[in-house]
Amino acid sequence: MHAWPASDVPALPGTGRALRLHDSATDGLVAVDPGPVARLYVCGITPYDATHLGHAATYNAFDLVQRVWLDTKHQVHYVQNVTDVDDPLIERANATGEDWTALAERETALFREDMTALRMLPPTHYIGAVEAVPGIVPLVERLREAGAAYELDGDTYFSVESDPHFGGVSRLDAAAMRLLSAERGGDPDRPGKKNPLDPMLWMAARPGEPSWDGASLGAGRPGWHIECVAIALDHLGMGFDVQGGGSDLAFPHHEMGASHAQVLTGEHPYAKAYVHAGMVALHGEKMSKSRGNLVFVSTLRREGVAPAAIRLALLAHHYRANWEWTDAVLDEALARLGRWQAAVSRPDGPPAEALIEEIREALADDLDAPRALAAVDAWAAAQQADGGTDTGAPGLVSRAVDALLGVAL
Repeated sequence: MHAWPASDVPALPGTGRALRLHDSATDGLVAVDPGPVARLYVCGITPYDATHLGHAATYNAFDLVQRVWLDTKHQVHYVQNVTDVDDPLIERANATGEDWTALAERETALFREDMTALRMLPPTHYIGAVEAVPGIVPLVERLREAGAAYELDGDTYFSVESDPHFGGVSRLDAAAMRLLSAERGGDPDRPGKKNPLDPMLWMAARPGEPSWDGASLGAGRPGWHIECVAIALDHLGMGFDVQGGGSDLAFPHHEMGASHAQVLTGEHPYAKAYVHAGMVALHGEKMSKSRGNLVFVSTLRREGVAPAAIRLALLAHHYRANWEWTDAVLDEALARLGRWQAAVSRPDGPPAEALIEEIREALADDLDAPRALAAVDAWAAAQQADGGTDTGAPGLVSRAVDALLGVAL
């Protein structure tokens, strides 16, 4: 599967700051200190509907991670998956009468268009669950051979008790885990499971649903968590730098994925930091496909909203914050974009070097994008009030905003 085209990242004078991010597993800031090649895995979409602003906010956060790493002269090895076969996708296809593969392909294509418009840097490897199946089957077989998996009515489950580190990512108690498992795709109440939290690794073929050759597992399709593990281990290996996604993925998805990988390899941790973005709400509730309270990036683009303004609206909120989309949020972003464009279009202005360092400091401190935006606001206001004589400043500010914040002026 191919990703989307990369936008150019302008070179800036100097170098960036070492990045610190909030790690869910320790509930604190940690120094993210990669080797020469920084390794990032971000969980992708299930393509049964268009990209909404909750998705965009998450991918914007990890786009900033990449930009900070690039500014500190790291190479970035970024992997993202597409869950192009899963229950919600099949259910939507059945409800609409559309072939599930056509639905997945169309919505994945639209996602690529949205990511391109928003200037999100593409992953090095963009992998679909379907194409990952040949690599998933041997992992499930290995877990079964190690005694960490068992069969129930033809389905294969992972035993969470096989990983002594289980629970270390989300730090939740058993009651909270069971509640979230039921809400987020698990089946804690299924009779016969060794532990209610045990997640499915391989679902035996169901009538009328897609399935693949599972070798000794029988025909079927993969569970959600093992999909990402197979892709991450294949392309990044254990102990990669950042596992990213929305805060609703901390449990069960990232918890289960970490346990799968740790049992498979005998190594710990799966990722050095687990970093989670907050949720975006509309009309008082988290944007959710199941609720239908969504604002789509593609709809805003069709209405003529500049992608740069959409991105500024996302950047105006700290990535870990939960916030609500309103007309006022968009109006503020459009006004900010206009001020910045006017500022960089002038022939001169206040020196830009100090501003670049302010942006770098803000982003290195757990991606404090609102602080970075305030610094650019202050530079634009100073130019408007007092002007300046540095003829290179407007161009340098424009390049810095593009390179570090992904906003093309």
